[in-house]
Amino acid sequence: MKTLSPKLVRQLFILMIIISLGFLIFIEILPYLSGVLGAITFYVLLRGFMRKMKAKGWNENLSVSILLTGSFILILLPIAGIVLMLSSKISKAVKNSEVVVNAVNSQIKEIEHLTGYKLASSIDTGAVTNWISNNLQGFAGSTFEIFIAISIMYFLLYYMLLNQKKLSSSLETYIPIGVENLKIIAKESGKKVKANAIGIPLVALIQGIISLIGYWIFGVPDPLFWFVITAIGSMIPFIGTAIGFLPVTLLMIYQGDNFAAIGVLLYGFIIVGSSDNIVRLLILKKMANEHPLITLIGVIIGVPLFGFIGLIFGPLLISLFLLIVVIYKKEYGEIENARQEKSLNNELEKKQIQE
Repeated sequence: MKTLSPKLVRQLFILMIIISLGFLIFIEILPYLSGVLGAITFYVLLRGFMRKMKAKGWNENLSVSILLTGSFILILLPIAGIVLMLSSKISKAVKNSEVVVNAVNSQIKEIEHLTGYKLASSIDTGAVTNWISNNLQGFAGSTFEIFIAISIMYFLLYYMLLNQKKLSSSLETYIPIGVENLKIIAKESGKKVKANAIGIPLVALIQGIISLIGYWIFGVPDPLFWFVITAIGSMIPFIGTAIGFLPVTLLMIYQGDNFAAIGVLLYGFIIVGSSDNIVRLLILKKMANEHPLITLIGVIIGVPLFGFIGLIFGPLLISLFLLIVVIYKKEYGEIENARQEKSLNNELEKKQIQE
């Protein structure tokens, strides 16, 4: 009867401890994981600037302080402004959600009258209202967790920018992957983080501006609010900007402005829809562009897991999974193939000797 060697038992025991402790750490840090991922994102975006500033002889602490302050003013403050604007609008939406649902219900009844199909009777207005209220209030909340996540992000980012060489050597020491493959992962991850953190928001901004022009032309109320909704929607594959201009169309119909409703609908499908392909071709194709299915699956997984920053790290998670599978095949598949080839050659040599 074969028994496990003491060395293998010790190895398995240590692996169990590593996995258990890693799981506990992950569970405890999960509510603030967006801060850790935010630090990684900003590190990838800012490390090049940090190296250039150090090469010019700038003081390291001063350089890091300038970069952190600049990122806060140029990136986080505009995002905070958008969140505050959405929160105020969401509060109004929660208060008036039943009115909106009833308005949609009345429009469905008109469609029933024209088509003969009964749809409105199957809609539970109260249930829809409760669902809208609960989800919108959840979206507007979690202020304290956001504050903690941002604090963690800047604390980590400060030391990551200040100790880039130590960070690289630590990764090579602690991650059990060959150095060459680790460099491939780092390079590909950097490309994809830049593409998702710069390319996707830039495409969303351009799409939002194009939509905003249409909202102004057709006199849509609160055009800046719908600009933000459309821009956020454009980050989601297949759904895209329709998450903005379709509700606006219903809103204009409810207000009795059928001409503006038709205009917004046509503008959304023709102008905004066609510009989407052009903008993505010009911007994302020059970066590490993802397949739409990878982006969609990544968003579905990333947003519930990481929050808003899941729009960036969800697709990255899927891409890294596929990349690591390829690296695993490269590292261990080649070894197994070489072993099988050697075994086959030995058998052929034995047969030749016997003959």
